[in-house]
Amino acid sequence: MKILVPVDGSPASMNAVEKALEIAKKYGFSMKIISSVSFDKVPRYRRNEKLWQQVDSGLPETMMTEEDEIAIQLKKRAADLLESIPREFDFTGVELEKELLFGDPYEKILETAKNGKFDLIVMGNRGFSKIKRFFVGSVTQRVISEAPCPVLVIHAEAEEE
Repeated sequence: MKILVPVDGSPASMNAVEKALEIAKKYGFSMKIISSVSFDKVPRYRRNEKLWQQVDSGLPETMMTEEDEIAIQLKKRAADLLESIPREFDFTGVELEKELLFGDPYEKILETAKNGKFDLIVMGNRGFSKIKRFFVGSVTQRVISEAPCPVLVIHAEAEEE
């Protein structure tokens, strides 16, 4: 059995890792932790996976644009997050896989769940108020409505508004 855990660094997503790990240890599941980088605010990289894969491949600083620097930081932050999780939690006895993805988070979560034939998605809810969730929309809401498997949503303390 396989659990998919999308993370974004929020307290709710870290609580989701903790809960998924508890389930995996209890029932012998394997886990895959993913983080998806979306460059929607960096026009040069928007929807260009080839550029994204090359973003930190050693461009000379003199050739880097501000967009390149932003993209590098976004990718580095997500990679650092994935690397930090095994240091923060005890995965002894649990098969763990990590993957950094490019694209809209909800699309990548659904695509990974479907293609990987996952049995459960455990993810955080960012703690937005009901009004904000209505207007802003939510990755969690979209995943719940379209997931090919059950979704367990883990809450964090409500964030300041």
